[in-house]
Formats: sequence, C-alpha cells, structure tokens
Amino acid sequence: MIAFLIKRIANAMLVMLAVAFFAFMIFRFVGDPVEMMLNEQATQAERADLRAKLGLEDGFLVQFGRFVTNAAQGDFGISYRNQQEVIGLIAERFPATFELVIVATIISLAVGIPLGVVTAIRRGAWYSEALQFLSIIGVSLPSFVVGIVLILVFSVTLGLFPAFGRGETVQIGWWSTGLLTELGRAAILLPAVSLSLFQITLVMRLVRAEMLEVLRADFIKFARARGVPARIVHFRHALRNCLMPVVTMTAMQIGNLIAFALITETVFQWPGMGLLFIQAVTFVDIPVMAAYLCIVSFIFVALNTMVDIAYAVIDPRLRGANG
Repeated sequence: MIAFLIKRIANAMLVMLAVAFFAFMIFRFVGDPVEMMLNEQATQAERADLRAKLGLEDGFLVQFGRFVTNAAQGDFGISYRNQQEVIGLIAERFPATFELVIVATIISLAVGIPLGVVTAIRRGAWYSEALQFLSIIGVSLPSFVVGIVLILVFSVTLGLFPAFGRGETVQIGWWSTGLLTELGRAAILLPAVSLSLFQITLVMRLVRAEMLEVLRADFIKFARARGVPARIVHFRHALRNCLMPVVTMTAMQIGNLIAFALITETVFQWPGMGLLFIQAVTFVDIPVMAAYLCIVSFIFVALNTMVDIAYAVIDPRLRGANG
C-alpha cells in the first residue's frame, strides 16, 4: 500500500511539474513583463532595475526553479492589471466558483440519479425514451447557449431570477458566501443549472447503465423470488450497489466543472475565478493566467489522486495491478 501511495503521489507531482513548466513558458514567451508593468515614460534605468528585481537576467533553469518554489508557496507574483498579489485575487474569487460548482454538483445528483433509475426500471416506456432523447440534446448543447436561453426565459421574460452577478453576499472570515441570503440563492440558481446540465446527463446515463447491469445480477433475482417489494429491490438493493461509479465520476467531474466554469461565469458575469481568467486573457495579465492554470490543475490532480487512493483502499486488488 505504501508503494502504491508513493507511486500515485509521484505521478501527481510529475503532472504538476509539467503544468508548472507550461505556465512558466507563458511568462517567457507571452510578452515582456517589464513592458507590461511599467508605463511608456519609464526610463531605461527603471526598466533595468525592474528586470534585475524580477530575476529576468538569470538563466532559464534558475528562473524555472524560482517559479516552481514560489508557486509551491502560493506566490504567483503581482497582477499586471490590478497591481495586487495574484494569490489574493484568486482567494477573493475562489468562494464564488466553489459555491457555484458545489450547487451544480448537488443539482446534477439530485436530478440525474432519479432520472437514471426511472429510465432503467421503465425501459421501453415512452417517457423513458423521451428522457434518453433529451439527454442527447443535453450533451450536445453548448453551455453558453443554455445560459443565454435561461437568462432570456427566466430573467428577461419571466423576471424570476437575476440575469447576472452574485447577488447579496456576507463575509464569514475571509470567505464570502451568497448562500445565506435570499438574493444570493436566487442569483446562483440559473448559472448552477446551466453548469450542471451536462453533468445531469452523465449521471443519468451512468446510473441507467449500472442499474441495468445490477438488475441482472443473481442476488436481485433471488430477492424478487422471495417476494421482496419492487421498491425495495430497486432502491435499497440495486441503487445502492451502483452508486460507487457515480460517486467516483462526480468527484472527478468537480475538477472539470471548476476548469470549465469560466464559460458559465462569463455568460452570467459571475465573479469567480473563471471570469477573472477571461479578464486576464483579455488584458494579457500573465501572472493571473499562470496562477489559474496551476491552481485548477492542482485541484484536478488532487481529486484524481484521492479517487485512485480510495479505490485502492476499497479494492486491494488494484494495488498489485497498478504497482
């Protein structure tokens, strides 16, 4: 088990090192930091002083080593646009993105699991076929199209929910949350639904496939032969035995939701990390771009590593199969 843990952690560190190298290359080849941080009236001496202060005269390996060391400590430098520490900007925006992803995940599970069960135990019914057809549409529609339609219908036409922004928020220490206010809960609903639509489809189709497999198992046939009610067979026996892949997929998809929430955040002007990244790209704010890439990659790698370790704990056979 110890060897398995060491191998998984080493793999995660290698992935993060590759991500850090890519982020560092952004600094090297996307514009000159000195030109971006100083105005046009800056003297040559001021430029040379800033270049020395940033360590741009050092060798490639020295600069990369310094970047990795600083990034591991959460130091990504100063934002070119806001003239603030990048990690502070990320910390301000992270609660909004995290809450959006968590609410979207809850919606996807609350909707996707029941729909998957219905389409599995009611195969051939017209509404089961209709749900599967709608799931294909859900996979095919781009999230920005879904977001615009939701705004048009529920904000512009019906006036039920805010069209943009996070609504009213409260501070709990350094964490800002809108889930404790009525306006905040109303504001998060549309972007969360837009972000969760693809996830709902994945959960529904996965639950359906797993349910169909479990319902063919011998213990299910035995339970039915004993006269166990269908409700207990479906929900206590079958559903409980097919939730592990759903939990695994959901944990892995959280990283994807954080990474791709930038489209939803842009459509709804949600003040999260995704919107911050889009603004950074617009203004060529390289430190923010590099920090976003490293942080999102770290979240994704950490979640995948934890899932691998959890699987190895649950099923010892995986330890030998994966070294």
